[in-house]
Order: sequence, then C-alpha cells, then structure tokens
Amino acid sequence: MVRVYYKEGKDIRKETSLEEIEELDDIVWVDLQNASASDEDWIEGHFNLSFQTPQEVIEIESSSRYVEREQTIIANSNFLIINPKKEEESYPVAFQLKAGTLFTLRTGDSRIFADTVRKMKISKEQFLSGSDVLLRLFETQIDYEADLVETIAKDITQISRSLNTNRQTDSNNILVINDLQERTMQLRAGIIDKQRVLSACMRSALFPEDKKDRLKIVLKDISSLLEYTSFNFERLEYLQNTLMNLITLEQNQIIKIFTVFSIVFLPPTLIASIFGMNFNLIPGLHSPVGFWISLILMSVSSLGIIYYFRNKKWI
Repeated sequence: MVRVYYKEGKDIRKETSLEEIEELDDIVWVDLQNASASDEDWIEGHFNLSFQTPQEVIEIESSSRYVEREQTIIANSNFLIINPKKEEESYPVAFQLKAGTLFTLRTGDSRIFADTVRKMKISKEQFLSGSDVLLRLFETQIDYEADLVETIAKDITQISRSLNTNRQTDSNNILVINDLQERTMQLRAGIIDKQRVLSACMRSALFPEDKKDRLKIVLKDISSLLEYTSFNFERLEYLQNTLMNLITLEQNQIIKIFTVFSIVFLPPTLIASIFGMNFNLIPGLHSPVGFWISLILMSVSSLGIIYYFRNKKWI
C-alpha cells in the first residue's frame, strides 16, 4: 500500500491512488507499507529516486545504515513491534529524505506510524516538511522504547523484592532474568542503531539546520536511555549473582543436613555391626538385657553427636 500525505492549505491530507498522486504538489510524506514491486517502480520513476534492496536495508555496516546520494539522505533503522506473544520484535524501515519529502519503505507495521499519523491530524502546523515527520517517527519510537525500558525496570524491582521477602528461592527466576537480559540487549541494540542514524543526520549538510536543535534533544534522550539500559544490565547481573548465591547456600544446607544425619547414625551403625557379628564370646551376647543395652548405646551416641553439633552451632 502507498500512502501519500500532502499539504493543502493549512491541512494535511492523505491520498492512496497513484493516479491522484501524480497531480499532487507539496508532498510531505510518502509511506510504502508492503507495497508491490510495480508501486515501488512507479514511485521511483515519478520522484526520481532509487530504493535500496531488502538485503541492503538489513545490512549493519555504517555505509549501509546511512548514506548521502544526489542531495538525498538515505538511512535504515530497526523499529520495534509487539508480536501476539507479547514479545518485542524488530523490522527494518528504509528512509529517504529528498527535497523536503520523506519516503519510508517498510514490510512491518507498528503503532509508531499510526501514532505519527494521528499527531499529523491533530497538530498540522508541526509537520511542514519530511524532516518533521522523520523526527516525529524517531521521537515516538524512542518514547515507546523508553516505556519498555521502564517496564523491564519494574520487573527487575519485583524480582528483587521477591528475593528479599521469600526465604525460599525460585529457580524459575533465573529464566526470567535471562529473558529480561535478552529484551534489554535487543532494546539497547535498537537504541544504538537510532543514535547512529540521527548522529549522522546531525553532521549532515543536507539535514535542515533549523531542525538540528530538536535533533539534539532527541540525541540527549537517547543518551539518557542508554544509561538507563546500562543500569538495568547492572541490576540484572546483581540479581543473577544474588540468586545463584542463594541457590548455592540452599544446596549447601541440604548437603549439610545429609552429612549430619550420616554422622549421627554412624556410631549406632558401628554398634549394631559389632553386636551382629557371629561370635559366641562377644560380651553381653547371651545376656537377657544385651539388646536393650545396645539400643541405649546407640541412642546415647546419636544424642551425644547432636548435642556436640548444636554446641558448636553447626546445626
């Protein structure tokens, strides 16, 4: 689908018909979402530009993420989307800023673009050119990622409180912490990707100078968000170490109990073994109270060892 947003007086209007697009002037944004090859070719021919191939869009090299060609800024960035399993996924978006018009080529969809369109309808005066749309898309995405980072921080706090209030550790928390680490890494990678693109725009002579103050604010927000993700990483690592130490202590306690029981029952086992020998000359073997004497010796030996361990505060 091809969506074209253009200015008509003080209003921002949308057009999806290629026949009508051909007659439009003062176009602000051309958005191609899952567009057909024929639609892409038509847009390229009409606006005299060339979209990158899908392979070029997903390349991670700096030369592929941002390039300036024929008075056109070409940039690629990954945008987040929440899948049906409530997990974050990313999809690439190709940007081209040419003569005040923004072109976006994407195969996925997210609320970022829908929110930007909604803001265009409400605050038309804030979308005078394609650079305004580009900045708004990145600002909305950064705000969205900031919300996700804060959500992860709340999950970390919840795990930390559960470790402080519950004496028994839950091994499932290890998997939860691992999942939070993976989500944080994915968010951080996306944030760094946007920082690289916007930093290149900041240095570009093709990007409007009157928009660079706003661009600086976005870059500051990104830097703050990166510090927040680093803090989350540190907290997750601390929780992981704490949880592993608690699990180790519990295992040591279990091993300690088994060791104590083994030692406690060692003397009675020795006594029972002695009286179980097949010799006629064992003292008390034929005594009517020999059995009870052996039981008393076993009980006294076990209780004596328990008393000794408690006195040493080993149990």
